[in-house]
Amino acid sequence: MDSLESMSVFVEIVTTGNLSTAAERLGLSSSMVGKHLNALEARLGVKLLHRTTRRHQLTEAGAVYLERCRDILERVKAADDEASAWRGNPVGQLRIAAPISFGVTQLAPAVSRFLAQYPGIDIELVLTDASVDPVGDGVDLAFRIGPLADSSWIARPLPSYYRMVVCASPEYLARRGTPAAPRDLQGHDCLGHTRWGPGHAWRFDGPDGPIEVPVTCRLRIDSGPALREAALAGGGIIRQPLSLVKTDLEAGRLRLLLADYRSHGRDLYLLYARDKAAPAKLRTFVEFALDCFAVADPGSRLVDQV
Repeated sequence: MDSLESMSVFVEIVTTGNLSTAAERLGLSSSMVGKHLNALEARLGVKLLHRTTRRHQLTEAGAVYLERCRDILERVKAADDEASAWRGNPVGQLRIAAPISFGVTQLAPAVSRFLAQYPGIDIELVLTDASVDPVGDGVDLAFRIGPLADSSWIARPLPSYYRMVVCASPEYLARRGTPAAPRDLQGHDCLGHTRWGPGHAWRFDGPDGPIEVPVTCRLRIDSGPALREAALAGGGIIRQPLSLVKTDLEAGRLRLLLADYRSHGRDLYLLYARDKAAPAKLRTFVEFALDCFAVADPGSRLVDQV
């Protein structure tokens, strides 16, 4: 069997955690994935994985070999991409992770424009609000919102892009009243994201300076679009990205609240692994993303006009 292909299969098995998922990702049968692994172990004369019916665990030799395989495969990919770049068009596949709300409202349309510009590149877009490891989770790039705790990746900030607004449905406001100042939020039903925790604070800049209001959310959901739906149904007040609720505000389905108080936005970063031999397809998308998203959200004009 081809050694490079067997290495790719081995890396995919470790990344996905089992043979069947690796087979699905690679477009191979489970038996063929098993043959690649067996062929590797037979050629090397060592066990790479401890296999049980439920999980696979790397042996000591397997852990060392995994890192070597990843390095070799990345260098091969980089060499192929560099050679292809001489034709003027980068080629290959990119796997990109992003938060759900940002991915649906902003990234998916941008990716469509990117694909039209670079026909040699294919993209798999993974939308999840969980933190993604660009290396361990098998993605080439990841967009992340919020503070960063790990410095092992290259993190490119996309400043001033993720504008947050506070809003609610007219039905809810008719029933519960309209908050005139941030402190009034403490007497309202607020809706929050599960990643914020059961008790957190919403921060604002107002006429008298910064203000922080503790908010307890009776309903918390792990999805921005689901929070939007709950607000549209009259469930309470949400604090979400302007890009998610912009059309609802324009149509009057939601009403902007606390217009004199600017809600603090959240930091948006583009993450990717440190690699001196980054392939052309990766460099091309990074340049595109920085150009596309490193400006203020154009929807911010809606807030400024209120």
